[in-house]
Amino acid sequence: MKRLISGWLVLSLAILAGCAAGGAAPAVGVWGVEINSPLGALPATLTLNADGSGVMVADGLGEAALSGVMYDGNAVSFSAEVDAQGQTLVLDFTGTVDGDAIDGEFGSDFGAFAVTGSRQ
Repeated sequence: MKRLISGWLVLSLAILAGCAAGGAAPAVGVWGVEINSPLGALPATLTLNADGSGVMVADGLGEAALSGVMYDGNAVSFSAEVDAQGQTLVLDFTGTVDGDAIDGEFGSDFGAFAVTGSRQ
């Protein structure tokens, strides 16, 4: 019986240690990015939270909540609905994180816009 209890204790500790080691997704954090739009380089700030929420603040576009935030290893994707000169524009981001750098693109009805940035 003592052996069974010890086995369960070791198994439980191993599971807890594995969960703790997982940590937050690499993309979680605040990112200063530059969006290469048809209007030129557009600076923005992305805030990606561990709970799948987030916000984008961009010069000329204001603030937009992020929806559908998904993390898969170093990959991240989400959507943002922005007001572009009176027109609603849906931007779908897909990208990857490598340390403190983020690279990807926003897909839109007007084509793809390259995005690069770094962790703030």
